[in-house]
Amino acid sequence: MNWLTSEAFTVFGQDIKWFDMIGNILGLIALALGWRRSVWTWPVQFLAGLTLFGAFYGHLTGMAGKQAVVMLVALFGWWQWSRGKGQAADGHISVRFAGWRERGAMIAAAAAGTVAVALLFKAYPSLSWDPWPDAYIFVGTLVAMYAQARGMVEFWFAWLLVDLVGVPLSFANDYAFSGFVYVIYGALVLWGMRDWWLRSRTTAPTLEGAHA
Repeated sequence: MNWLTSEAFTVFGQDIKWFDMIGNILGLIALALGWRRSVWTWPVQFLAGLTLFGAFYGHLTGMAGKQAVVMLVALFGWWQWSRGKGQAADGHISVRFAGWRERGAMIAAAAAGTVAVALLFKAYPSLSWDPWPDAYIFVGTLVAMYAQARGMVEFWFAWLLVDLVGVPLSFANDYAFSGFVYVIYGALVLWGMRDWWLRSRTTAPTLEGAHA
C-alpha cells in the first residue's frame, strides 16, 4: 500500500492517515493566508485540495468532489486576486460585504445546487452512500470559495456552515485528522470573520467597484 494512503499514527483510538493529515495542514496554512488576504492562499489551497482529493477518492465521493471544486476555484481565485484590482492601501486584497442581490443569488444557487447534486447522487448510489450531506458539502464549498475569490466577508459564514456538516461526517468515516483540524478551522474562521468584518468598514475600493 502506498505510504500516503496508510495510517500515520493513532490518537484517542482514531487512525490518522498521511493524506488526510498533510492535506489538512496545507488547508490550515491556506486559511491563515486567506485571513491575511495574501494571494498565496490560492496555490496553497490548490495543493491542499489535490492532496485531500487523493485521500477521499473512491470512498467519500462528495468530499472528493469538494476537493475537485476547491482546486478549480483556487485557480479562479488566484487569477482574480493576482489581477491587482480591488486592493487595499496595504497592498493586499480589499474586502467587503456582499450586496443583498449577491447574497440572494448565492443562497439560491446553494439551495438549488444542493438539491440537484443530491438527486444526482440518489440516482447513482455508487457515487455516494450519504447523498444529502455530500451534496451540501460539495455545493457549500463552491459558494464559499467563490465568495472568498470576490473578497466577500460572507465567505467566512459559508465556510462555518460547511464545517458544521463536514466535522461529524469526517469522524463518522474514519478521517479523524480532518475532524480534529476542523475544530482549529472553526477558531480561525471566527477570527478571520472578525478581521474581514472590521476591514470591510475601512477599505474603500471593492472588487465589485473595480469591475464597474
